Amino acid sequence: MSDTPVTNIPVKRRIERFCIRSALAAALLTQAVQPVWANDQPLPTFGGLGGGIISDQLEVEIGQQVLSSLRRSAPQIQDPLTADYAQTLVHRLLPSVPLNDKHLTLIMIDSPDLNAFAVPGNIVGVNGGLFLSSDSEQQFASVLAHELAHLSQRHFARRLEQQENTAPMALAGMIAGIVLSAVTKSDIGVAAIAGTQALSIQNMLQYSRAHEQEADRIGLQIMADADLDPRGMPAMFEQMMKQNRLQGSHVPEYLSTHPLTQSRVSDTRSRAEQYPSREVPDSLEYHLIRARMQAHYAETPSTGTEHFKRLQRHPDGARNPAVGYGLAVAYLSNDQPELAVAELQTLLNKHPGRITFQVTLAEALLRMEHRQDANTLMREALKRNPDNYPITEMLARTELDTGNTAAAVAALKKLTRQFPEREHLWLRLVEAEGQARNIVGVHQAQAEYELLMGDLSAARRQLLQAQERVAPGTPAHQAITERLNSVASALSRRQ
Repeated sequence: MSDTPVTNIPVKRRIERFCIRSALAAALLTQAVQPVWANDQPLPTFGGLGGGIISDQLEVEIGQQVLSSLRRSAPQIQDPLTADYAQTLVHRLLPSVPLNDKHLTLIMIDSPDLNAFAVPGNIVGVNGGLFLSSDSEQQFASVLAHELAHLSQRHFARRLEQQENTAPMALAGMIAGIVLSAVTKSDIGVAAIAGTQALSIQNMLQYSRAHEQEADRIGLQIMADADLDPRGMPAMFEQMMKQNRLQGSHVPEYLSTHPLTQSRVSDTRSRAEQYPSREVPDSLEYHLIRARMQAHYAETPSTGTEHFKRLQRHPDGARNPAVGYGLAVAYLSNDQPELAVAELQTLLNKHPGRITFQVTLAEALLRMEHRQDANTLMREALKRNPDNYPITEMLARTELDTGNTAAAVAALKKLTRQFPEREHLWLRLVEAEGQARNIVGVHQAQAEYELLMGDLSAARRQLLQAQERVAPGTPAHQAITERLNSVASALSRRQ
């Protein structure tokens, strides 16, 4: 989790700082969005390797700054079941993606709107609303494949390399646009990008369409190689166009940043049909998580329960485990955990050992204050599924609720080693260390959280407080000192 070195070109750095501040100030004031660059992070300077405007290293630096900004400004889906499903699907696609570096960060935005985006540095963002807009796993995967294709072709870098003379301002606008497109419903993100270019909007759109078509073609191949159905992509595009017609003047954010025309849909359909025809069944897990998101985004908890009750009254719905699961999640949202428990136990009788049902049942038991039952359920589940992320996180919750703080700390430390980029895990560890009265551990975990949020000064303060409480010469003191040195070096590079 160390900070990436920043190339030292002071004059350009000052120019880029000015450009970013100007572009972001204008955009943020227009939309009244929470400031996403509150800690005045300077953008890494230009100077790409091999004669390009931006290098692979610079893309990583840009991506990390965008990621920190999104963490500060955009509500995220921290639900382990949803995150685990999405990450598993990405891992299924990754071997087929023509990327040299396949270390990828997936960020999930808690919004019912349709949107997804790719950020330099191998970062892919997905709105929870993508589950609402896709009818099948093949459609959902097609959007991920398309975004991964953008990354593999370095479209961000290639777009900037066409605008070398105006690169500093273009980069500032691009970064502002990425962040704003992820956190707003309007086309302010696109406006922030367009407003900082020396080229005409028409030329920009044509260039963007060329990239979209390239990402379509590569995305289709990624799906085929991952044993998914490429026909899911044109089907998803048709869904988007239908949604666009229904919404009228409110264009989905995804279509603002990914222009979609009928000819593009037809081209994708034609290309998809060239692949061998085969039936690729959706996983049950996709439909369970989709039902979970439908309950989450229901207009009210009661409308959510009514929706799934209506579905369950139909013969097909009564036999569909995703409908019963959606009803159980809706019951939880409606503060009816006892009804959720009954529904989940019925599901587990038909699908013994299903992790999603077990974890949700533990959540319902905790709501009923049956803490020990929830704890026992998760302990047994973890024995059968070692290292499972949703089970381990829920187990940590039950350990805390039953007063077993040492076990909670151990579980959370394991998770932060596995997923160091998930900031909410560090906050959970702060809470657990606090309950365990380990003040040094509190400061260390808080420092890691601050680093992920991009506040190096706050991280340094936390580490200094931890260092003061540890005896010099001990391994703990040495580890804290080394972390402090890395943070101090990063801070000095900002000056």
